[in-house]
Amino acid sequence: MTTETLAQSAYRRIKQDILEGRITPETALSERELAEALGISRTPLRSALSRLEREAVISRLGNGVLLVRAVSVEQLMEIVQLRQNLEAAAAARAAGYGMTPELEAVRQVMADYVEGRDAAFDEFWAEDDRFHMAVAHAARLSILPAILAEQRAIARRCTITRTHDCFADQAREHLAVIEAIAARAPEAASAAMAAHFENVRARFLGWLAR
Repeated sequence: MTTETLAQSAYRRIKQDILEGRITPETALSERELAEALGISRTPLRSALSRLEREAVISRLGNGVLLVRAVSVEQLMEIVQLRQNLEAAAAARAAGYGMTPELEAVRQVMADYVEGRDAAFDEFWAEDDRFHMAVAHAARLSILPAILAEQRAIARRCTITRTHDCFADQAREHLAVIEAIAARAPEAASAAMAAHFENVRARFLGWLAR
């Protein structure tokens, strides 16, 4: 395995540990411990850490310590607002083109959640990702999936996102968007997506107030 491949592998593993909460926000990272855990030398590890630093996943303090950056509730709300604007427009555009096999597959999965399918957070997060990407693809917007992937990765690092444990309501909201797209109803699709993000915002703020 080349140094570059080792660096890429280390990058993916560390980032996944951060996204899935195994490495929590404000954790100080030890190069020695990470190198030992990953079974690699510090050269590819430092390349991986530099990439995470450029992506603002971690930050270097004045004393050289690397810290996992936290995402604030305020930043999360900004992401929700940005995505609401982008994805409501995308849903309307998708309705102009109609259903895709990708959306049909997501429709069945979301129906299962409405019927009470049980899932851990990370499993539903993956299905939620499939839904939003399917709408972006159906809208035939080539740049949007990359924008969503970046914003979702940032949002996932906010600890409040992991408090969500009831997925049926969210699945119903997804289905409302899909049904509007299937009906070729742009205004209804846009409204359903906008309502979904309003509910996402309300759920986050509700959990924060507990």
